[in-house]
Amino acid sequence: MPNLPTLLTLFRILLVPILVVVLFTKFEGREFFGLALFLGAALTDFLDGFLARRLRQVTKLGQLLDPAADKILMASAFISLVELNPAVTPAWMVAAILARELAVGALRTVAAAEGRVIAAAWAGKLKTGTQIVAVSLLIIYNKLGELSHLAPLSLWVALVVTLLSGLDYFLRYRRFLVESARSSPDPAPGP
Repeated sequence: MPNLPTLLTLFRILLVPILVVVLFTKFEGREFFGLALFLGAALTDFLDGFLARRLRQVTKLGQLLDPAADKILMASAFISLVELNPAVTPAWMVAAILARELAVGALRTVAAAEGRVIAAAWAGKLKTGTQIVAVSLLIIYNKLGELSHLAPLSLWVALVVTLLSGLDYFLRYRRFLVESARSSPDPAPGP
């Protein structure tokens, strides 16, 4: 039986399809219901890590599932928002944000294969915060009235912070990447 932090991570993954359905279903108040679902899912991201450390229930499964759940939540939310309002959530910005997520995920995978762990840095935590704010404001964009300009502005902030945090990870681990590339076996020759 999975522990409480892992159950919270699994719950976050299960909330994603519900969030997407809510965002695409036309009913009164869907934006606020979608916002509550998104923020609830984002809260489980904080809680699962906090509880895992506090209760000393850090597991390999949790370490693998947690970042995957984060990526699933953010990617699903951003992609849904591109479809719902492409003028406010341009696809190129979301593609750049998701490319950074995949690149850092690949870096972590390479490190894990070498027996190393790449811990979350302050820049990564700031990145998560700016993305949560951006997605939240984009979800309720149509309800913001005079403050609607904050949604696209928050997306720009999230984009810049996301790209800078990705750069930070690769600069901090560049020596590891160079060493890893040198120690990799040569690929098999082609036919």
